[in-house]
Amino acid sequence: MRIGIFGAGGMAEALGGQWSGHEMMVAARDRAKASKIAPRTGSWEETARASDVILLALPAPSVTEVLAAAGNSLAGKILIDCTNAVGPGAVLTIPAQAERIAAAAPDAHVVKAFNLCHVDVWRMTPPVFDGRPLAVPLCGPPEAVEVVSSLVRDIGCTPLNAGGLDRARLMEATMAFTVGLWFDGHDAQACFPPLPA
Repeated sequence: MRIGIFGAGGMAEALGGQWSGHEMMVAARDRAKASKIAPRTGSWEETARASDVILLALPAPSVTEVLAAAGNSLAGKILIDCTNAVGPGAVLTIPAQAERIAAAAPDAHVVKAFNLCHVDVWRMTPPVFDGRPLAVPLCGPPEAVEVVSSLVRDIGCTPLNAGGLDRARLMEATMAFTVGLWFDGHDAQACFPPLPA
């Protein structure tokens, strides 16, 4: 699979490192940082054209500007939205970010994924906790979710089809809610215990 990455920050580096067995190209404003993630770099448009799937690893407010720069080259591509639009006080600053991305790239297929965990979790090989692989919820069109599910399995995680893109706003709100608990010193994981056998 040909993977494009828009961005060169922590999430781009962490997930890009996990997917190093795939053909990869990176576009970022900082070409030097991009070249540390993959040997091939290009413009937003060049990277989109060369890719089947594109990880959007950008600051949330920048995404629509970058999508506009990529233009028609996004048609038919799968866009993985791992962005979080959260401001001070763990408040969502952009409601329904994944739906906003879908509106900005109407000919692409958006899947919300990889937004619930800290970047250091995605650097783990594999991310396993208490003997269980990390579960990664995915929201988006079924065919696109199936493709992204294979990338989730590549890093040793379990994909969870969590419904259509309309449910992505629930994942975004869940992330903001749990981050707020962590910042307040609470054990957010204790809110989600396993079901009794």
